[in-house]
Amino acid sequence: MSRILVVEDELELANLIRRDLQHVGHQVTLAHDGPSAVRAAVADDPELIVLDVMLPGFDGLEVTRRIRQTRSTPILMLTARSTELDKVVGLELGADDYLTKPFSMRELQARIGAILRRSDAIRRQSRPAETEDLIRAAGLTIDVLAHEVRSDGVPVALTATEFSLLRLLAGNPGRVFSREFLLEEVWGGEVAVFDRTIDSHIQRLRKKLGGPGSAGDLIETVWGVGYRFSSRTSP
Repeated sequence: MSRILVVEDELELANLIRRDLQHVGHQVTLAHDGPSAVRAAVADDPELIVLDVMLPGFDGLEVTRRIRQTRSTPILMLTARSTELDKVVGLELGADDYLTKPFSMRELQARIGAILRRSDAIRRQSRPAETEDLIRAAGLTIDVLAHEVRSDGVPVALTATEFSLLRLLAGNPGRVFSREFLLEEVWGGEVAVFDRTIDSHIQRLRKKLGGPGSAGDLIETVWGVGYRFSSRTSP
C-alpha cells in the first residue's frame, strides 16, 4: 500500500492511528513533534502525511510551511480547531485536506483514500506524450506525465491537489468551471469540504505562478459562477 507519516503528540491516538492504517496495509512512521516531523518528511519520503496542528517544538502549520519549501507530499491536517479561518490558514499554507477532532477511524481512512487516489491518478499517466499531455499557455508549461510545471522556465512546486486543479483549468482554456464542479472533479465528491476550499487553492495557485502580469493572471474569477483559465496567449 502506501507509506504514511503520522505526526501526533498524543501517543495513544498516534498508536491507534498507526494500528488502524497498518491493518489495511499501509506502512506507517510516527513523529511526535514539529522538528522530528520535518526530518521524517525528508528522510522517509512518505506518500502522505497525517499532521496534527497542535505539536510541541513548533506547530503543524509551521511544519506544513517548511515541508512545502521543498516537497509537494500530500498533507491531511488534523485539528481540534473548528473555525473556518483556522482551516483556511492550513489550506493556504499547503495542506490538501483537513479533519476536525474528534473523528472516526473510518472517516480518516476515507480522507486518506481520497487523497491517495488523487495522487495516484497523476502518477499513473501512461499515454504517450501528446498535445494534451504538454499544456502551454503564455510562459506557463505543464508536463502532465512528468507532473512538472514551469512558469517562464522556472520550476513551480505544486501539491497534488493544486496540480489537478491547474491541469483541469489549463487543459480547458476559456471554459468556466463552477466551484461545485471543481470540488466534485478534483476531490471526487467523496469527502465533505467547505466553500472556501476552492478559493484558497486558487489563491495559492495564483501566488505560486507569479504576481500581477504573470501566469497567475491566467486563472480568472467569473464572479457568481466560478473560475476559468484564460484563452488569451499572454498574461
